[in-house]
Amino acid sequence: MIPVRDRHETHETDEAAPRFAGLAARLSRRGRICRLPGRRVRLRGRDLALRNQKLCKINNHNLGMKSAFELAAPGSLAEGFVDRGHVLSLNDEVSAMGIFGAMTTAVSGLTSQSFALENISGNIANSRTTGFKRVDTAFATLVPDLPSGREVAGSVGAYSRNAIAKQGDVLSSDVNTNMAISGRGMFTVKQRTSVSDGVPVFGGQNYFTRRGDFDVDRNGYLANGSGFYLMGYPVDPGTGSPTGSALQVIRVSNDNLPARATTEIAYRGNLPRYPQTALADPSAAGSELLTGAAYTGATIAASDETGFLNRTIAGQAVTVYNAVGTPIDAQIRWGKTSNAAGAETWSAYYLSDSAATGAAAKWTRFASGVTFDSNGRMTAPASGSVSTTFTVDGSTSGALDFVFGPTGLTQFADANGTLNINTLSQDGYPSGTRSGVEIGEGGRVMGIYSNGQTVALAQIPLAQFASDNLLKRKDGGAFEETLESGEPIYVDAGRNLIGGSLEGSNADIADEFSKMIVTQQAYSANTRIITTAQQMLQDTINIVR
Repeated sequence: MIPVRDRHETHETDEAAPRFAGLAARLSRRGRICRLPGRRVRLRGRDLALRNQKLCKINNHNLGMKSAFELAAPGSLAEGFVDRGHVLSLNDEVSAMGIFGAMTTAVSGLTSQSFALENISGNIANSRTTGFKRVDTAFATLVPDLPSGREVAGSVGAYSRNAIAKQGDVLSSDVNTNMAISGRGMFTVKQRTSVSDGVPVFGGQNYFTRRGDFDVDRNGYLANGSGFYLMGYPVDPGTGSPTGSALQVIRVSNDNLPARATTEIAYRGNLPRYPQTALADPSAAGSELLTGAAYTGATIAASDETGFLNRTIAGQAVTVYNAVGTPIDAQIRWGKTSNAAGAETWSAYYLSDSAATGAAAKWTRFASGVTFDSNGRMTAPASGSVSTTFTVDGSTSGALDFVFGPTGLTQFADANGTLNINTLSQDGYPSGTRSGVEIGEGGRVMGIYSNGQTVALAQIPLAQFASDNLLKRKDGGAFEETLESGEPIYVDAGRNLIGGSLEGSNADIADEFSKMIVTQQAYSANTRIITTAQQMLQDTINIVR
């Protein structure tokens, strides 16, 4: 084997070797020194044995050659081509660029545009996904630290940018438990980790989502289409107030709604100044009054019912309920008992025993009557209500108040001479079974029962973050709290929560198509850079041929 020549030797026959060695140093990414002899070549009539010179992988740097047969210093980048055994020295930063820098930059462009295309693809694929939040792509320039006048344009990096705060379209839904958020905020949900005896077991971590396609499952939980379970505050059905401040997975009970005894009847209207009773005669003074010993007592006998009916006017009927939910139908009649100036009085009666005969009591008077002044305003009772208890056909109600209010019951002239009722309601109800669930105002989960009652079962708060877009994305349209997003702050949903609706995806297909065209053009341009650089390198290799 021919010994290695001095690196300063400039014999013509050795020119090709160093040139090829330097070029190989630049073309290879990483490698090692191969000490096997190279093939024998013939230059100008002389045989020359060459060593195969390859690159070394030291500290993850590709090392070039200072000369045809001498490695560059460890840790340095390839310094360039070798000419006549000498290095054409360039700065490390400059030598790293050039054609290879262009190729590296183009590869970064391809990678970045591929990343952008992946996000565009996901956005288009989820354009019909409920509550989906698109992912945009942002690009950042990566520039090496170079001296003034030798700067380069640099390569590019791509990173995702969430559009969580961007509102999607609110769409109508036929499912009462579906809901959409208009404005800021997210639902708090939990994920099922296992099932025990047919009931889901939940993990300890809270997640957040805008996907509001919740529906009641067989266990009474509100789960959305991705399998996340809604959380909120439980509410006392009796008072309608939250029973705690700690979030819980909402579970709608299938239990019957207990009966509620009537405690108050709202009764508002106008009694005529001159009641048109069956015996009323304008030519006969006092004929419209309820007078006579048989009609002024606490009860009216069944035998006196006809005379009683002829001297009173109908006051409508109301159904009240006792503690066990038994309905009690109370039929009411009014009789005017005095025309005294400034103190005209009325008494109210209810049918207490529809089957009574003879001297048995059939109608019972309220505990107290009402009095009106000359202007038709009620002056007594001063409280605006009358307390009584109904006992009808053997069923007895609890104590209740007939509430007129200070101005709710009046005595003004009426052409028909009848009672005009504008408010008649009571607060009791029988027991009932749950027939449905809906989302009410303020984010309340409302139970609909067979007795006609709608009762609040849970309260749904909204979680707000200092930076929604910095939440971490999870499967199923869920997000996870991060250090950058901040901790959730729970607020009352108010009018921002819309029941019977869904929030659609905020990805617009037309916009995504526009971005896709731009991405495709940029990707193709980067491939042209690599093709051009490859041709230039081929031209360089051809120099030694």
